Amino acid sequence: MKKRERLGVIKDILRAISESSKIKPTRLLYASNLSPQMFKEYVNELIKKGFIKIEIDDEEKKLFSLTKRGFEFLQEYRVIERFVENFGL
Repeated sequence: MKKRERLGVIKDILRAISESSKIKPTRLLYASNLSPQMFKEYVNELIKKGFIKIEIDDEEKKLFSLTKRGFEFLQEYRVIERFVENFGL
């Protein structure tokens, strides 16, 4: 099985959040298909760089959501994916 590259993992995390608009940490962990340790590292980096943010719902539960910058990353990533596909790579 091919190991995912860093950008692919980031895309998967951001896409999982965007599909739910807001997602609980456990659900995101399963969706990202990472070990808890790796998941924590990626999430902390994405928060620090302003791609995702943590919100607290009415029941005091943590939820992740995308920031404007996170949405922009996904849009640009799709452009790159189409570019690569158009050249058959």
